[in-house]
Amino acid sequence: MKATTLQFIGALLLPLLAVASSFDPFHRNDGRTDPMMGSGQQQQQGPFIPHEYLRFAEVKRHCRSVLSAGAELKFDANRAAALMPELSFVKGDWTQGPGSAPLIPFDGTDMPSDAGAGAPAPLPLATFVMTHVDAAGLRGKTALNVSGVLGVAVSRNGTGPEMGPSYVSPELKVWPGSTEMKMLFEGVYTETGDGESVLCMVGNAMLPKRADDAAAGPWGWAKHTDRNNFQPPVRRDEGVLLVLRYPTTMTLTNRAVRGELTSTHGKSDAAYFDAVHLLSQLGAYSNYKFGSEDELVSKACSQDRPYHDDVIGDGGGLYRGGSLCGILDMFSSEDAFAVVPNRDCNSTDDAVCKRLGPFETDDDKSIDETDGGFKGVSIVMQDIRCEPTTAGPAGERSAGAKVSAVFRAVPPREHRYTAAKRSGLGGMTLIAVGQITRVDGAAQYPPLTFRRAVHPSELWNRFGVSGGAPLSMTYEYTKAKQAGEFLTRSEPFNLGTAMAKSLLSYPRKPGNLADESNALSMLADDLTLHVPAVPDPLPRERFERPFLQLEVLSLGPLVGRNYPAPVFSGEEQAKRGKEAPSASGTTTETTAVLNVSAELTLSGDTYANVSTLSLEGVYNPVDGRMYLIGCRAIDAPWRAFSSLASSLEDGMDCSIEVRVDYPPTTAQWLINPTAKVRISSTRESGDPLRLDATTALQTLPIIYREQRQDILSRRSVEGILRVATLGAAIGAEFTQLMYIKAHTDVMPYVSLVMLGVQALGYSMPLITGAEALFARIAAAGAGPAPPSYVVDKSQLYWVIDCVVKILILGAFLLTLRLAQKVWRSRIRMLTRSPLEPGRVPSDRKVFLYSFSAHLLGFMVILLGRYVSALGRPVRAEASYMDARGRSHALRQWAVTLEEYVGLAQDLFLLPQVIGNVLWRISCRPLKKSYYVSVTAVRLLPHLYDYVRQAPAINPYFAEEYEFVNASLDFYSAFGDVAIPLAAVALAAAVYVQQRWNYKIISRTVKTQQKKLQHLGSRVYERLPSMSSGNFEAELVAGVNDGTAIGIGPRRDASLTS
Repeated sequence: MKATTLQFIGALLLPLLAVASSFDPFHRNDGRTDPMMGSGQQQQQGPFIPHEYLRFAEVKRHCRSVLSAGAELKFDANRAAALMPELSFVKGDWTQGPGSAPLIPFDGTDMPSDAGAGAPAPLPLATFVMTHVDAAGLRGKTALNVSGVLGVAVSRNGTGPEMGPSYVSPELKVWPGSTEMKMLFEGVYTETGDGESVLCMVGNAMLPKRADDAAAGPWGWAKHTDRNNFQPPVRRDEGVLLVLRYPTTMTLTNRAVRGELTSTHGKSDAAYFDAVHLLSQLGAYSNYKFGSEDELVSKACSQDRPYHDDVIGDGGGLYRGGSLCGILDMFSSEDAFAVVPNRDCNSTDDAVCKRLGPFETDDDKSIDETDGGFKGVSIVMQDIRCEPTTAGPAGERSAGAKVSAVFRAVPPREHRYTAAKRSGLGGMTLIAVGQITRVDGAAQYPPLTFRRAVHPSELWNRFGVSGGAPLSMTYEYTKAKQAGEFLTRSEPFNLGTAMAKSLLSYPRKPGNLADESNALSMLADDLTLHVPAVPDPLPRERFERPFLQLEVLSLGPLVGRNYPAPVFSGEEQAKRGKEAPSASGTTTETTAVLNVSAELTLSGDTYANVSTLSLEGVYNPVDGRMYLIGCRAIDAPWRAFSSLASSLEDGMDCSIEVRVDYPPTTAQWLINPTAKVRISSTRESGDPLRLDATTALQTLPIIYREQRQDILSRRSVEGILRVATLGAAIGAEFTQLMYIKAHTDVMPYVSLVMLGVQALGYSMPLITGAEALFARIAAAGAGPAPPSYVVDKSQLYWVIDCVVKILILGAFLLTLRLAQKVWRSRIRMLTRSPLEPGRVPSDRKVFLYSFSAHLLGFMVILLGRYVSALGRPVRAEASYMDARGRSHALRQWAVTLEEYVGLAQDLFLLPQVIGNVLWRISCRPLKKSYYVSVTAVRLLPHLYDYVRQAPAINPYFAEEYEFVNASLDFYSAFGDVAIPLAAVALAAAVYVQQRWNYKIISRTVKTQQKKLQHLGSRVYERLPSMSSGNFEAELVAGVNDGTAIGIGPRRDASLTS
């Protein structure tokens, strides 16, 4: 019994024990796969994890010479663990000499056949990753068991080989523009007594099969490898030998990693391939040993410069602090430097002046094609090692630093990011060592000069060194006088301009901040622009829309930004308020002209000549204008600089004037808040450096800092106007309702189509929650409302939106009440004359004529939009992104239909005019105050748009139209005149129909009564006047009382009793 019980308990505990044994709270086994095991097993990586080496006999046979030269290893397990990252390298170079057995194919069909020399050359790159080191029992050993993975690739873009987190089996991938092969190895690590470490490993690979076709070559099958179901023909081979040799000490002349990949088969074997040579260098996990080249460096840096250094100059503006290594790392590590043409070259040998310094460029013709201008050529600094030198006297920081780095030349057709990750050594690399001192400020490598332009935001964001206080910077303005002359020349006295200055306010320093740097920072933020722009004026033909960035670097004495401290509270805030000067009024200090420096960048091929400008000048807060002198870099062959030297400043063309006009901070609801930029050259016509034409641009609307916090934008102004107009419309409809109650005889002659058009406009926001029904159609399916209607959730907008919705509901209900009364009056009129239904006004023809007119108008508008599409800037993607980041399709016809519904509402009197003609009215169905008021309400937005200086463009919502030809839009300057004229004409037609036709018909009734009686079956008969209450009662009785139909006494006679 006890045994049975114990067996039962054991059966229950067995699953729990299994779960407990698999529980790994420290994730020690995550993400590790043994390269020699199956894909479903965990990787056994690391020097302390057991690893089974199955090919030691082969390793011993092929690596006999390496093992025999090995010395006793004198390091512990920690040193063994450090071998894994130290012996790995990324994107080294590999080469294979000419022979009949190449290693891997390359499919060059990724580039068109006519690309020729313009196509980037494929890059052969190799990456080696150590996966395991057997650190067990180090005492007395001369070798360690190791394993690793070698990836070799040939790729056009230089991205391969891509090494994954686990390595299970060898593989080969071939596709157009790239070939990658991964091989798995295991072997031994040894160290010789002469400062060299050696890896000797045997491996297995998936080798591509070579064809025997002499005409097509060995890789005839490697063409268009992107075809369906393509699989490269491969054979598995375990006869691969890899030998890598590393220096044990890293110095200036001793850092290269060399290797050889060979086949253990004979040349006649199908798996044989010619030897592959690998070249890389020790990486970041190896320590650099300074000191071996001190004498060389000291001798080189003590000599005078053999040429004028236009980058360093006299060294007056160089950094002289103690954090030299931090500064060097932040601004140099793997960043690309532009090569400066050797403008001062006076050699008669062109080859000397066109030479890229000490770099060998014979293998890359793209550098020679620059003709010494080095356009697109860059230098990348890699593996920077910086070691501060001995500290100076007490209290001083280090006097300098020793530096080691690898300089890599990058051709124009090679990607800079890829080049920065390469570790191969060759003619395009230069290993250098030197010193940085607080006297010279930079290492010297004549005669090649290279530099990197630092973006303003990058400059002040990076210029805070860890371990030291943030660096304070100053800016030396050299163009202030020239910019002042530009300002004086451009601002002659004008009475209208003076009046505008007195009425409008422009960005200026806040007068309520005690800290000058904080005030200047806020103003610099307002003057910084990051916004799309369009040509000014707008052309009718298709044009390119650039993205404009104006980054303010310095303003007055401020360089960068100095933002205020967080919001104060309690006593601190009160104290701050007392210390700050008053913000009221305009002081001389806040309107003083300020020096400014900035950088302007423009995207697009159209603006290539002015794509990047360095700017200096002045800003005038009185009129919001910035007057700047611009300098642009000149890309030209070195010999061209000899003829242009007199008109250039340090190789830059500074004969450029830039004026930026900022919108006012006030009246932004009346004046479109767009900035204007004008770029022109001051050079004479015929000068080769003169700009072809003046560049004039207008930005999309911008928002200043204060407006972002509590902005009275056009959206809020239109909301207030909408509240006012809806209130006026409700009042007008209420007067019409009272009017038809008092004059029930005119009630049937009010057009139901007219009321339906108004009800449709009111119902759209109630049904869709948006201001337009068809915007949701354009959004292409369910989802959040389009972004124009996801309004800012501030309290002001929320209140306005609620009030608007309530008023819309009220107007909609009043319109329905009017339609109900008109409908009932027509039913009552039909009951009075059941045998003559033609006497009752009908909206069938009115609807048909109105719908036909609007359909024709909509088709004309669509056709006009289609024709004008050639003159519009069209986005590459026909979609927009809403406030929630979701993409929606944008259909032009849907947007046009939405606009046309608004146009139909503006012309709401059209059905009434048509009905008055068809019904030959001799009464006044509409109260004059009603149709005049509603017409005025509908025309107010057009008047508002017309008063503004430019077509309204909403900058706050993603799907708002870009700048297009304004003459083609509904609410353009033309539409704001034509639509009101048409609406006023309809109102005048209603007035004439109700006033003049009534008098004429009245006189005709008195003199030609008999003729009218003969036409009674076709001409409508006016009902006698009656009280509203009796008439409503008769409507109910007339509908429900069957005696009203047929022969009998007239119902209106009984109503008068």
